[in-house]
Amino acid sequence: MTNSESILYPPLHIRLYSVWYRHMRVYTKNLLSNGFPPFIEPLIFLAGVGLGLGKYITEPMGGVRYIEFLGTGLLVTTAMFTSAFECSFGTFIRLEFEKVYDGMLAAPMTVNNLIVGEMLWAGTKGFFFSFAVLCILSAFKIVILPYGLLAPFVGFLTGVMFASLSLLVTSFVKTINHFNFYFTGFISPMFFFSGVVFPVENLPDFIRPVTELVPLTHSVRLVRAVCTNMYEPILMYDLIYILGFIFVIGFIAVRRLEKRLVN
Repeated sequence: MTNSESILYPPLHIRLYSVWYRHMRVYTKNLLSNGFPPFIEPLIFLAGVGLGLGKYITEPMGGVRYIEFLGTGLLVTTAMFTSAFECSFGTFIRLEFEKVYDGMLAAPMTVNNLIVGEMLWAGTKGFFFSFAVLCILSAFKIVILPYGLLAPFVGFLTGVMFASLSLLVTSFVKTINHFNFYFTGFISPMFFFSGVVFPVENLPDFIRPVTELVPLTHSVRLVRAVCTNMYEPILMYDLIYILGFIFVIGFIAVRRLEKRLVN
């Protein structure tokens, strides 16, 4: 970095924080309507599916009660959905309709700073939504503390991971309706084939390799381990997968969106 660049641009952490802070201020303007649903949605899902279906599943699933099996999976699915929406519909609206990025790029920051800041904000929302679910699960003794205290950090990683994927998808999308293919064809089916509702071991052998390729499987296995305090060597593979996914997919997404924003 030259002397002129060091004068023009604040430190990297300040630039990233500025993007994060802008989104945080917008989000907290309607804190009640934005922050209340994450605490209610898991209650509805656990009551409708966990308690109802749980009566018919008497045997342990994954070594725990079914309500625990399902509840621990919800800790990261909520992070997945919120970050996917934030960096698909949210990013596209800011990019094409509100023209928010035009004003932000007039500040002393680069496109890379802007996109990475988006990913960090999505990860923060993943952390908060996972924390909200954890509060409900711990209140009903479904997850026992202090083991579950690491779950929001897995939610953060999950949020960043799906933010990078959603930003990559956004870089290809020309109209907002195209996101229906992303959510209907990929995000929603992943909820049922990543070990959230039932173990992936119960799936047919020809589907099992596919479940190891999709990102949510690794987040579910990781968060369930930290909540139940049952660790296995495969969890190191899950962590490496998540970090590798973030860096590789995030790098491609940044490069593609950089060309789109500059043009």
